[in-house]
Amino acid sequence: MRFSRSTAGTAFVGGALILTLTALAYPSMLGVQNTASGQDRIIANTQWGPLTEADRDFVVRVRAAGLWEYPMAQLIKERSTAPEMQEVAKHLLVGHGRLDAGCRKISTDLGITLPNEASPQQQQFVATAEGSTGKEFESTAVTIMRVAHGGIFPTIAKIRATTRNSLVRELADTTNDTVLDHITVLEKTGLINQEQVSFQITAPPKMPQEQTTPPPPQQGAPVRVLPVPEELKDFQTVAPNPSYGAPAPSPSAG
Repeated sequence: MRFSRSTAGTAFVGGALILTLTALAYPSMLGVQNTASGQDRIIANTQWGPLTEADRDFVVRVRAAGLWEYPMAQLIKERSTAPEMQEVAKHLLVGHGRLDAGCRKISTDLGITLPNEASPQQQQFVATAEGSTGKEFESTAVTIMRVAHGGIFPTIAKIRATTRNSLVRELADTTNDTVLDHITVLEKTGLINQEQVSFQITAPPKMPQEQTTPPPPQQGAPVRVLPVPEELKDFQTVAPNPSYGAPAPSPSAG
């Protein structure tokens, strides 16, 4: 069965999959209760500024995004021959590889425990795309990732506006640039139904916390690395943030 771009962009979206996708806007994070009062609580004072629960959650969320979007990019690279899809794969592999390096550096500096696996919900996103073929696969993968990237924008903006930790601020800047870059290349595929994406981002249902929370890493397990492929080391997507480590002028710097 042949799919036109418009048909492929809409055919798979329905029923339970919509419920799965739309929950992206409000995932629970590793070890986080997501209470309004708790998010502002300072959990550590560091040389880069105070670290709040919201700051920690943001680092974990960026890490978790890479743990499923990086494998999705590998699937696209292997399965799709369309030039625009190959471009998506490159931007995702490079973007999440670089973000992951930042998350791992920050986690060491700030004492944040990172997950080594995506949440069950996120793993299902990859499995859903993997279970399709041809244009349906391309449409499924692109739409899932477009919803995911759109859903994290409000979190990035809030963290960037409120954090007093310079490392988290740098990560927010780089994440914002990377997400915008990924949205741009995803939309260039021509497979995005903007009305559906907008609905799925703005009307999310509740999901059980055990489905949306990445499992904690096994004790003593090495931190999983999402490497930028060697052939893409010099690939330019967004301007890299080189420091991830310059101390703030004072622990209370705004």
